[in-house]
Amino acid sequence: MFLNRYFKGLAGATTLAIVATVGAAMLVTVVPERAEAHIPIALMAPTANGQEPSLAPMLKNVLPAVVNIAVSGTVTVNNPLMQDPFFRHFFGVPNQPQEKEQMQAIGSGVIVDAAKGYILTNNHVVAGANSIKVTLKDGRTFTAKLIGRDKLTDLAVLQIKADKLTALPIADSGNLQVGDFVVAIGDPFGLGQTVTAGIVSALGRTTSVDGYQDFIQTDASINPGNSGGALVNLKGELVGINSEILSRSGGNIGIGFAIPSDLARTVMAELIKHGKINHGQIGVMIQNLTPELAKALGVNAEHGVVVSKVIPGSPAEKAGIKTEDVIVSANGRKITNALQLRNAVGLLEVGQTVKLGVMHNNKLRDIDVTVGKIENMTAANTSDLFAALQGASYAPLTQPNDSGVQRGIVVSDVQPGSPAEQAGLQDGDVIVSVNRHPVSTIEEFQKLAGKNQQQVLLRVARDGGALFLLLTN
Repeated sequence: MFLNRYFKGLAGATTLAIVATVGAAMLVTVVPERAEAHIPIALMAPTANGQEPSLAPMLKNVLPAVVNIAVSGTVTVNNPLMQDPFFRHFFGVPNQPQEKEQMQAIGSGVIVDAAKGYILTNNHVVAGANSIKVTLKDGRTFTAKLIGRDKLTDLAVLQIKADKLTALPIADSGNLQVGDFVVAIGDPFGLGQTVTAGIVSALGRTTSVDGYQDFIQTDASINPGNSGGALVNLKGELVGINSEILSRSGGNIGIGFAIPSDLARTVMAELIKHGKINHGQIGVMIQNLTPELAKALGVNAEHGVVVSKVIPGSPAEKAGIKTEDVIVSANGRKITNALQLRNAVGLLEVGQTVKLGVMHNNKLRDIDVTVGKIENMTAANTSDLFAALQGASYAPLTQPNDSGVQRGIVVSDVQPGSPAEQAGLQDGDVIVSVNRHPVSTIEEFQKLAGKNQQQVLLRVARDGGALFLLLTN
């Protein structure tokens, strides 16, 4: 079973498996997989005037607000030969171990502001795009401007200059309940606008320890190309942005995930204002409180997260949080796992205050912590690093990532064309060792990967796998 974020090829989960793409022709193998379609029972009963019930009147107003998004661009591909310093020296090849490949993808988006032409979609639909084309239901096509995108919430905002646009009203997703009927709209497989219906199967879902997640789970069919499309209630209001599916083969089996509209609205406002999200952190390493851990620590808390480390100089340290403290709430909301705390803090602006309920020596107290940027507290001074590492930011891993990596140095903000990009580093990489020595602190990293080194061998954790990068001057 695997989770699929729809992208590359058909901006969607690679289902009904796409075997090959040659020019405009696609070879498609259909993978049989049963997915139950759920029709709202309330809509199956005859109406008072004898007419058959239908979603058509609602959809008539909604469909024009859902758009097709086609992107093109380049992706970086590592060539193993280019990682070999002997090969580069023998053949006189410069230290540029990447090749570029063209990529094309199709996804969906939702118009949320008709006057200004703002469109919400997924980050993974537009990441790496050089050109973004938006096609409306009436057939008009426009070149879109990328206003901003955020990898950790998987959201992006586009803008088009067009008149006679239709926007979806944004509902309060906090009012959703399990069992509410919802409708998913998008452009699966590039076939054209498609509508599926189902219910809210669950709320508050998380699918990994990476990112800021609070998914709506639905059994409304979501397929490749639906990424960035709309999940609406029966009033025709936007309650979510379709994002992921859980599947054995990649095909829809009735477990889809949408980003709640409340989260999308918050992120959208920041992207429009700043073009990016400065996710706040307080500088603690945490883990879920289990009954066994609570007993071992002598803690009388039934829920929460345990502080396993406080980063020196961090807002948490300044506020008085200690190792072995248990954080049980944030701004009045109960905390039961690490992702909930990460969401509560990471979606606040830097400089805002979060009120944490903290158990210290089995006494509950409220602690106000001013949210900061972890990079400002612990990031490496890149001027002291090896030349091939220039052009990126480095900070210690503060909690296990989605691949289970426990310690290392997180790579972020890799600048296009920089030595770091040319060396093969990517945003989200975790450097777990330098010259075969494990690293977990900035001090260790700066010492082992300093500018006076003759060469640097990195072991990098990436997307559940690992690779070595040998850097030379």
